[in-house]
Amino acid sequence: MVVWRRWVFPILMVVVFALIAAALVKIAFFPDSTEAVVEPSAQISDTVVTVEQGEVVNALTLPGTVARDAAFPIKSTVDGTVTAVHVGEGQSVAAGQVLVTIKQGYPVKNIDITAPEAGDVSELAVVAGQATSVGADLMKLTPARYHVLSTVEPVQLYRLIGAPTEASVTIQGGPAPFTCTGLKVQVAEDGTTSVRCAIPGDQVVFAGLQAELGIDIGTVTDALIVPTTAVKGGSGSGVVWVDAGDGSELEEREVALGVSDGTMVEVTEGLEQGEMIRQFVPGIAAANEPVCYDDGMGGEYCEEQGWSW
Repeated sequence: MVVWRRWVFPILMVVVFALIAAALVKIAFFPDSTEAVVEPSAQISDTVVTVEQGEVVNALTLPGTVARDAAFPIKSTVDGTVTAVHVGEGQSVAAGQVLVTIKQGYPVKNIDITAPEAGDVSELAVVAGQATSVGADLMKLTPARYHVLSTVEPVQLYRLIGAPTEASVTIQGGPAPFTCTGLKVQVAEDGTTSVRCAIPGDQVVFAGLQAELGIDIGTVTDALIVPTTAVKGGSGSGVVWVDAGDGSELEEREVALGVSDGTMVEVTEGLEQGEMIRQFVPGIAAANEPVCYDDGMGGEYCEEQGWSW
């Protein structure tokens, strides 16, 4: 036992430590394989699509708000003196109701100024005994009329070219969907663009209600269609890049455009069914175009991202 403790165990410990040291030296200075080098292997190809026949539905669904029409002034139509004011501030009046009576100087007679339509009186500007003249403001009348107003991005105005004068209005929790009339585009002084249409008088609505405005601009069937991403331009005319499929340079070609739904667009002139065109306009990022890299172990990994070329 003394021999084992004095000689054998110490020798075994020396051998173990020597093996560990040798292993560390081998790992540090003599690796088994060459370190893998990861090199990008991204390849970008020009994706092409075929010109095909299909249907395009140009319809917009816009969020909007119900609002009351703006107040307008009621003006005097004669020179004279106000003999009576028949309404008060904030009063609701009916169409044809007498608002003010004015005594005309020559020939002498009383003239009644009436409400041109139903509404609410505001900004009353005259009192009995006051002199007035033709064109002077007597008060303002806020009509009992409502409209739907939807703000749109300026670029959407191209899709509204040739839009109908009617649209469908849906109010959550309100009446059944109904048609509004007089649809028009308007541009504010600050450049804000919006779409407005009048709500029929027989519909019960309130200012501030949230609404949905549906505009059916047009539908085409059996038309030649291409992705909007393939077209440079978009309102009436544009340019596409045609691929002959023989390795030659792409042909830049002008085309005439029709109805668009924002994703696909009708081509009315310049292309034929079956022709191949580049899916993305040069210089425009292709959404979700994968970029792949060598992972150093015989495979690759890809990242979904836009790519501009």
